[in-house]
Amino acid sequence: MTRPAITQPHLVPVTGIDDALPPVPAQALTIPAIRARLAAAQAWTPEFAGDGGRFVDREPTGAAVLVPLVQRDAGLQLLLTRRTDHLRDHAGQISFPGGRVEPEDEGPVATALRETEEEIGLSRRFIEVIGQLPVYSTVTAYQVTPVVALVQPGFTLTPDPAEVAEAFEVPLAFLMNPAHHRHHQFDFAGTQRRFLSMPWQGAEREYFIWGATAAMLRNLYRLLSGA
Repeated sequence: MTRPAITQPHLVPVTGIDDALPPVPAQALTIPAIRARLAAAQAWTPEFAGDGGRFVDREPTGAAVLVPLVQRDAGLQLLLTRRTDHLRDHAGQISFPGGRVEPEDEGPVATALRETEEEIGLSRRFIEVIGQLPVYSTVTAYQVTPVVALVQPGFTLTPDPAEVAEAFEVPLAFLMNPAHHRHHQFDFAGTQRRFLSMPWQGAEREYFIWGATAAMLRNLYRLLSGA
């Protein structure tokens, strides 16, 4: 089956907003609380496991992304990237820094750190890995391991212009509030596709966080909320 190209996800109808679910409380969004939740999560079932390569016929490929939580005075911020518009895949999309596992990588943590440094120039000396989320399987058959990390301020970013248009920060509290989680649905070739979005209005533009990035953030919400 051919994978449907979603070139304008913000135009896909919204079928629901999760404003009935509680936000993660402020005390659960502190560094000690997040450390504790990740340490206690030995095995749990995520809300979104992914589409598992429904639209491609190839062997799964390992990948990893960094979920970088920047320690700011106003609270934790999530560092995200906006892909360049000329990329063949995921052009203009909002994503975590990361990519496929290479043979020289010693596991997903090494992949996430290497890709982050290559994509946005964030030196690993500012990064402390504190845990991982369950593997997320994308429609393109990537098995993505989200690596959660704390990032100390004081870093300077140098995004790779071939891949990254910009890097920006979103308050973690905003993303961990389901009132900002929107469900979308559309039909393709007799099947239904659904995805989440978490639109964030920045100072100069709206960042439409959706798809795999939003799904992995929703899994983080479930972990931190204890749901």
